[in-house]
Amino acid sequence: MPELPDIVVYIEALERRILGQTLEGIRIVSPFLLRTASPPVSGATGKKVLNLRRLGKRICIGLEGELWLVLHLMIAGRLHWRARGVKVSPPRGLAAFDFGKGSLLWTEAGSQKRASLHVVSGGAGLQALEPGGIEVLESDASQFAAVLLSADHTLKRALTDPRLFSGIGNAYSDEILFEAKLSPLALTQKLSAGEIKRLYEATRSTLLSWTDRLRAETGGKFPENVTAFREGMAVHGRYKQPCPRCGTKIQRIRYAANETNYCPTCQTGGKLLADRALSRLLREDWPRTLEELELLTSKRA
Repeated sequence: MPELPDIVVYIEALERRILGQTLEGIRIVSPFLLRTASPPVSGATGKKVLNLRRLGKRICIGLEGELWLVLHLMIAGRLHWRARGVKVSPPRGLAAFDFGKGSLLWTEAGSQKRASLHVVSGGAGLQALEPGGIEVLESDASQFAAVLLSADHTLKRALTDPRLFSGIGNAYSDEILFEAKLSPLALTQKLSAGEIKRLYEATRSTLLSWTDRLRAETGGKFPENVTAFREGMAVHGRYKQPCPRCGTKIQRIRYAANETNYCPTCQTGGKLLADRALSRLLREDWPRTLEELELLTSKRA
């Protein structure tokens, strides 16, 4: 799912292309995309784009008359800048927004159509879609600590909860926790003041550095290769690859459709965190350390 750095770069690319331009037409081909009926989406046609902003992981396009188009790409949704009138081909194609200089094409890979478009009016309409999480890049250390300690969650859950922190998802939370040298399963209310400070600094530095990096990679072009798995990430998507800091093999915890990646040496003191699927399979044989894992692997080979 595109997260804060990806959404920021998307918005900057859109500002250069559609800010001040008139939305000449909207072509929606997916029956699952539009999630609101009032105000009608047809009311956006003919209006000029006055503003673009991020709302968590959503892209908000502000039009004349205080009308907002709110795009949530979810896991597999992506945006593309194409020649005006580009064909929208289902099942990947969801919609196109036509401007004088080109068309913004919205696609979604896979069969589960989760991407959503909301049409809302005014600040109150936007506020209704706001999950409530703080913007870490606009918050100080004390605000960050207060939110982090407001509930007793694992760090992974806390960082990815949009009601606590805005714009952070599965990929960048892995990178943040690696940078902070903290376990994804550490409980928020058991952290020391020094660990909270380290997490705050790691969150800011990770989000800022990846935003700068993606901005440089795009180089003024429209970001066409948005992905959760990027070259240069320390742990996310790097299962069994060497940790860039210590060389230990990156490990994972799998749950539902996601997985958490971490370095057991840098983040958990050498302890392996139980993977739910493997724990069920191995039961009492579940290894607790890297040495036990290597021994178990060699026996089963």
